[in-house]
Amino acid sequence: MTTEFFSAAVLLLLVIDPFGNVPVVISALSGVTPARRPRVVLRECVAAYVVLVAFMLGGRTFMQWLQLTETSLAIAGGIILFLIALRMVFRHPEGLFGDPPGGEPFLVPLAVPAIAGPSALATVMLMASRDPAHLATWLGALTAAMLVATLVMLAAHRLQLWLGERGMMAAERLMGLLLTAIAVQMLLDGFRAFVATIAR
Repeated sequence: MTTEFFSAAVLLLLVIDPFGNVPVVISALSGVTPARRPRVVLRECVAAYVVLVAFMLGGRTFMQWLQLTETSLAIAGGIILFLIALRMVFRHPEGLFGDPPGGEPFLVPLAVPAIAGPSALATVMLMASRDPAHLATWLGALTAAMLVATLVMLAAHRLQLWLGERGMMAAERLMGLLLTAIAVQMLLDGFRAFVATIAR
């Protein structure tokens, strides 16, 4: 396992934030029968994975169409990550993305934006555009992160019983703290690249 693969998988797992999504999963599946819940979670995770892979593979072309630079994407991604991380550390009553609607969820809010949210989409696009030669590594890291996130969300109801509300809050805040540091580093890298282009 290479360092790039491990760091990318950890970053994507933090961005997807499966522990933070546990309350969203429980709330969104409150009207679904217990026997059907695993199927719904798997369906939403697969849909989110497809969306993330599409953005990873087509991100570079999409950036060229919009005439966006890697520096602008790095700064924008860092800002989004930072805002998401703040909401993870300082928890809001409505959660990260607001209250999900009742009934069985379909794509919204679990697949998008809870799993494949703006920060995750920006992150996979940034990975692919910065180093397209390691695209297979980024795809492997995304797959590994999604597998872990899927397992966590499949066990959402059990985790809430085992860890309790305080345990879930502690896990989410710890992930938020790590994500804050990553967001700041992404912002610094973006500003450093921007200053370098001006100095030329």
